[in-house]
Amino acid sequence: MQIRARMSMSADGYVTTPSGWPAQTADPAFVSGRSHGIREFLADCEAALMGRTTFEPALTNSRWPWPGLDVFVLASHRPEGTPGHVTTDSDPARLLERVRAANRGGDVHLIGGPRTIATFHALGALDRLELVVLPMLFGGGMQLTPALSPEAGLTFESQRALPGGSVEIVYSCGGSRGDLPGRPASQV
Repeated sequence: MQIRARMSMSADGYVTTPSGWPAQTADPAFVSGRSHGIREFLADCEAALMGRTTFEPALTNSRWPWPGLDVFVLASHRPEGTPGHVTTDSDPARLLERVRAANRGGDVHLIGGPRTIATFHALGALDRLELVVLPMLFGGGMQLTPALSPEAGLTFESQRALPGGSVEIVYSCGGSRGDLPGRPASQV
């Protein structure tokens, strides 16, 4: 089992638009559940893990966003209307234990904003961070950092161009970053 976060961001580093919507929703090439490589990403996933802020809007959707996935939600209370098959817990370590206990060998899609990703990264539970960089500049919004610390150890794994001009960049999250050099790397 790997816990994998995947999120879109603008070319200038914002994971939300200035009005707070997820970055991919501003991309004219975005089609929910079909674009930006999401189908390939979800093919290996058996569960979705997220925070309450990401989960609650799904309760009013016309279609369930996570068909066929076990759903785990980090929340201080069980949101009204939550289906019975959804697991909620207010403690991230305890919720992580429940995810691991229910796992049948597939990966877990960690969905949410920078705070949720940082919470599970701090527990040593984030195995991969996949970024879809959109060919857009937002000039504002929420950034992935500082909630996810720049000291997070990212090791480049792969990149690929996606239809519509976006680029997918995949990192493993196995360690911690050393100090940045005091001068350009080419001069060290």
